Amino acid sequence: MASITYHYFIITKKPQYPQYSQHINAGQICYMSDYKLKSQLKISPSPINLRVFIMGSRSQLDYDLEFSSIKELSAKEAELLLALAEDTERLKWFEERDALQTALGLSVGTEVTVEEDGKKLRGTIRYIGGMGELICPPGIKGTFFGIELQGADRKKGKTDGTFRFEKLFSCDKNCGIFAPFSRVRPLVPIPLAPSHPDPSPKLQPEELIPGDRVTYFINDTCRHGMVVDVQEKDGQHIVQISTDTDETGKTGGEVKVPLDQVAKGEVPAEPESMDVDMPLVLADTDDPCMGLSLNSVVEVTLGEGNSYGIIRWMGTLPNRKETMVGLELEEDKGVSDGTFKNERYFICPSKRALFVKLSSCRPDSRFQSMSANHMDKMAVLEDKEGETEHSTGTPETVLPLSTEQVNQFLLGRMKGIQGHCNSCYMDSALFSLFTCSSVLDSMLFKSTAPQDAPIQKTLLHDIVNPLRSKGFVEGRHIMKLRQQLQKHGYSHSFTTDEKDPEEFLIVIMHHILALDPLLKLSAGGKVQESYCYQIFLDQNHSLVLPTVQQLLEHSFHSAGLKLAEVPSCLILQMPRFGKKFKMFDKIIPSLEVDITDLLSEGPQSCMLCGNVAEQECTDCFKDPVFSPTGFKVFCKTCSTQVHSHPQRRSHHLNSLDIPKGYLGRGIPHALTRDKLELFAVLCIETSHYVSFVKHGPNSRDWIFFDSMADRQGERDGYNIPEVQACPEVGTYLEMSPAELASQVPRDMKGVAKRLFCDAYMYLYQSTSMCLYR
Repeated sequence: MASITYHYFIITKKPQYPQYSQHINAGQICYMSDYKLKSQLKISPSPINLRVFIMGSRSQLDYDLEFSSIKELSAKEAELLLALAEDTERLKWFEERDALQTALGLSVGTEVTVEEDGKKLRGTIRYIGGMGELICPPGIKGTFFGIELQGADRKKGKTDGTFRFEKLFSCDKNCGIFAPFSRVRPLVPIPLAPSHPDPSPKLQPEELIPGDRVTYFINDTCRHGMVVDVQEKDGQHIVQISTDTDETGKTGGEVKVPLDQVAKGEVPAEPESMDVDMPLVLADTDDPCMGLSLNSVVEVTLGEGNSYGIIRWMGTLPNRKETMVGLELEEDKGVSDGTFKNERYFICPSKRALFVKLSSCRPDSRFQSMSANHMDKMAVLEDKEGETEHSTGTPETVLPLSTEQVNQFLLGRMKGIQGHCNSCYMDSALFSLFTCSSVLDSMLFKSTAPQDAPIQKTLLHDIVNPLRSKGFVEGRHIMKLRQQLQKHGYSHSFTTDEKDPEEFLIVIMHHILALDPLLKLSAGGKVQESYCYQIFLDQNHSLVLPTVQQLLEHSFHSAGLKLAEVPSCLILQMPRFGKKFKMFDKIIPSLEVDITDLLSEGPQSCMLCGNVAEQECTDCFKDPVFSPTGFKVFCKTCSTQVHSHPQRRSHHLNSLDIPKGYLGRGIPHALTRDKLELFAVLCIETSHYVSFVKHGPNSRDWIFFDSMADRQGERDGYNIPEVQACPEVGTYLEMSPAELASQVPRDMKGVAKRLFCDAYMYLYQSTSMCLYR
């Protein structure tokens, strides 16, 4: 199973949406995966809403909740609160933070009092942990305290440490109690455990000696210097510091600062004061921002050297005139989780956020093009297995497979990509992308950073080229790629655990090869960038047996999105909950998706008369009088007629952005439709990914790939991949929706059922745009 990190939240006020009123209450715990959160933040770094799942909900649906109505919890806090049965009780104890934070500091062996039947009993903690079954996902359960009663309170309990026939701790009969934290108090008060560890604990005088480098704060400004002496005056410790620069900018001076305003080292100690010293490389005075924007990958110089991160927020902060940015750092060298003076600006892991001046940032030098001299040095690369491979200067190019080549050497057993140790997510993604399509071949040849060049080389020479030239890739090459990714620190479990395909693709495309985002989405006049698009539907959709075209249109309509430009590659994630819950029993693949009406600019045809459309009506989108597909756009004449009907007079109309020269000529224009063609589909069933690839123009030109179709031997054996023709897919695609709806999945021929019922990700390409990307 995949190793997934989750973020947890508690709902602090009931949503105002009527459709949520029966499902969501204040005090409920909700969650979302770290990957989904980061994906949403890429689209909107300062989200108004978060799309979360409710813990323990039977509906297994996700909900858009206002960011202001939820508060983030640590995993341990969420587990403590889950032990409370009532939502109101959970919210009460969350708001009374002292008891919750005290509970985080309790440990086995601590003497406590526990409330039982209105009486306080004395005992010792013998067990801390879950009881009952995990809540899956996200795989946690409420934390209870198992307490052995002591002294006069012995025999006043209800257990011997056993719960549902499982021995959680040992004590005499009726000497034990299981209780949530709300009924447990330490016998001797202990310091409160902070919900987020303090990034800079208060210094003790003995921790500083002359010569130590320190950070100190004067008038909310961060400066650096060296300790000269530590003195005590009137019960207060004062640190005498030789300054790097004082408040006037002069060097070589001295200053005396209270100990509580000094931090050891040169990392800023508080998120309220995060100025960074002069960058290692001065910014261009003509362009101090150097074209940096949200999601730019940057580096900044701290006291310990260069640090790298991504701009997650940009703007001004209280009492600051200059432009500031919030960085999510690659390492734990920050000071918060995206908050500044108790106000949240973005979300990231603890100790990863740093707020600095924009002028202190510069583009990440690791992603700059390598110089000609360095390229010469990289011409000879030493392979980890001891083989030396010589670059010819021009990378070998093997074209995608044609239908004839597919039939010649790709079909059969031990074909495709050999799976190895939970690698099916990677095998199916790579097979789908590169076997018969060149839409993303640019990522194989673009210049990249020196430390990432071996990954690109493995991808091209060890995987894509053998797949296209021989029809087979050994599992060791996939493991080599996973080892390289793990070595780079993108995940500590890349070599062992199953991942989501989109997580792998974004690591490769964004973090490794710095490929330009595939999607540019327009929302409210602002352009957002992304690599994949997750289809979300509102609660009131009427779709039963949808096509991919309908799902895409409904998702764009409900989110108020448009495409800022035609994408060369469109990767669509189907609406489903994780790997188990599917929103639809079947989805009809659209061999083409027409995105003409999804574009924010460009001419469109009136849906009634065919003339150039001038207005769009979002309220007509679901009007049953019109077709169930497509946005509803009209010329002014047809719009007037349509909206003269009493039921449509209140509809909201938007003017379309029409290029000059398309109006006023008095004749209809033959407008070209922008369409993308389907070239692959990833499917998942019982945590195993497979893929379908369309390799030719005919309706039956489909192949099915499974990297672990069979196995030879047991523990020391190997997986047998298989590629098989599946012309039956074309037979079902030629059926009408009514015929498809009547098909019983288990009776569908061949592997067609998996395409229609288990679709996880659809891949589309623009044959024209891929020539320019």
